Amino acid sequence: MDYRNWDEIRKRYPAGHDSSLVMPMLTMIQKGKGVIEDEDIKRVAQELGVPEIQVKEVLSWYTLYTRKKLGSYVVQVCRNISCSLRGAERILEHLEKKLGIRPGETDSAGRFTLLTVECLGSCGSAPVMQINETYYENLTCEKIDSILDNLP
Repeated sequence: MDYRNWDEIRKRYPAGHDSSLVMPMLTMIQKGKGVIEDEDIKRVAQELGVPEIQVKEVLSWYTLYTRKKLGSYVVQVCRNISCSLRGAERILEHLEKKLGIRPGETDSAGRFTLLTVECLGSCGSAPVMQINETYYENLTCEKIDSILDNLP
């Protein structure tokens, strides 16, 4: 991991507020490596002069960070009440069959990781899933097949 760009991030924050840099630094690592490892936690804590537990707390709270390698396509299915009422469980079952994996798993080719999330914040267009950074709304099984079949 190239840590040289951290100085650029530091310039955006007032001096003496290094603990505010935990998330930006973790985000840089996540985007660069696709995963945050123990060595990264130690490095962030050392760089910022914060306890390692503070970095781990951020990792445990925010779902955008991962401690294990994910597939090229991360499929997140919303399971909150609005999505559930509009068929999220049916959508999830369809994805499990289509991808051959269960939530929390990555297929053997490393192409897809399937996850469930509490809320994707798109209740008015439920059911919803997110693949990497793209939202797909008002889902049906047929729509999911088309989306997956047209991924590069």
